[in-house]
Amino acid sequence: MASQTEIERKFLVVGDGWRDGGKAVRIRQGYVSNDGAVSVRIRQKGERFVLTIKAGREGIARTELEWEVPAADGALLLDEVCTRAPIDKTRTVVEYEGRQWEVDEFAGANRGLFLAEVELEAVDAEVALPDWVGPEVSRDDRFFNVYLYENPFEGWGVDYADLVRQAAES
Repeated sequence: MASQTEIERKFLVVGDGWRDGGKAVRIRQGYVSNDGAVSVRIRQKGERFVLTIKAGREGIARTELEWEVPAADGALLLDEVCTRAPIDKTRTVVEYEGRQWEVDEFAGANRGLFLAEVELEAVDAEVALPDWVGPEVSRDDRFFNVYLYENPFEGWGVDYADLVRQAAES
């Protein structure tokens, strides 16, 4: 089991520079449970399945516990226990100024949405922002995967360019 405090900042993506040289992997994930304070997620990343519990969010930090599970158990959770179609996305990992960025290009019901995340060692850590990073959305619940699972982007009634403009203005 991995146990940690996850500290991450999220941003909308405004350029394609992240596509140069990053390693991409397809991710499918669903939620076994979510009560608003605690979520239990199953994620398939390549051939691996990981069960994750997230809780206790304070700003951009929260508790995160993870366990790798056998593929058969993970597939059962993802395909039969989760109540909705899984989130489907391609994650590209990009190194920038000593930090690892993860850029998610969503497919399926969240097609057209692009998010970049960077994990930090402290809430007040300095971060150099790549030119393809747009407005920060770290504190906007709509950009958490658990929200996107229950409220897919296709139902928001806004296109991505307008979403970026709205986020930049707020």
